[in-house]
Amino acid sequence: MDAPLLLLRSATVVRDGRAILHVDDLAIGAGEHVAILGPNGSGKSTLIGLLTRDVRPVARDDGPSVLLAGRERWDLMEARRLLGVVSNALQEDYADDVSTSDVVLSGFFGSVGLYRSTPVTAPMRDRASALLAELGIAELAPRAFGTLSTGEARRALIARALADEPATLVLDEPCDGLDPHATWSFLRTLRTLATPERGLVLVTHHVDDIIPEVDRVIMLRDGRVIADGDKAELMTSGRLSELFGFPARVEERDGVYRLW
Repeated sequence: MDAPLLLLRSATVVRDGRAILHVDDLAIGAGEHVAILGPNGSGKSTLIGLLTRDVRPVARDDGPSVLLAGRERWDLMEARRLLGVVSNALQEDYADDVSTSDVVLSGFFGSVGLYRSTPVTAPMRDRASALLAELGIAELAPRAFGTLSTGEARRALIARALADEPATLVLDEPCDGLDPHATWSFLRTLRTLATPERGLVLVTHHVDDIIPEVDRVIMLRDGRVIADGDKAELMTSGRLSELFGFPARVEERDGVYRLW
């Protein structure tokens, strides 16, 4: 892919007459492992909405503000081969009685669940089974989605996002609602997914969600990018104190950061 996966140019999102996000210039390349870090209300989810086309920027006279792989418009089927998205909002959209296997299979169609007429093929079922096994939840395939724990449901949604083998996986606040053991296990899984062949965009307000494989950090505050660069240079006590608005102290161990 010659063009960046995502390119924002003077992109502004307005809600209730107020600009809630403005990005002058931002590019995320295919295959990059990036963390978008910021406090609640900083504009992280809005930025992801621009990427997934769920949020539209203010129109400009001099061309589009948002380009996905160099293009302004995409067919849904094509776009899913670029981006696989996992979010809490998506998890809430599924009916409790949908089976876990059907959650994964719906990823082939960009739907929330399956309709009776949905043309599910044997290769699709084989891939869904393989993905559930890869995510460590093969035994949950027949279970109703609503009976899964938060961590199990998050893994099922990752399997769904991987159905079409997207170039980049986008995870919005992936560890929200997980207990310490589930968080530890989930982050170990994320490390296996962040391969040289697959990009990862990790959106979070938790410093310790940022796995060692992430090498670039984009910091958002008050709807603006205040820093963008190498993780080791930005994950300092001074930078994080500025970002979160309190005197923070950072500890790093084996590529994992903790905030005190």
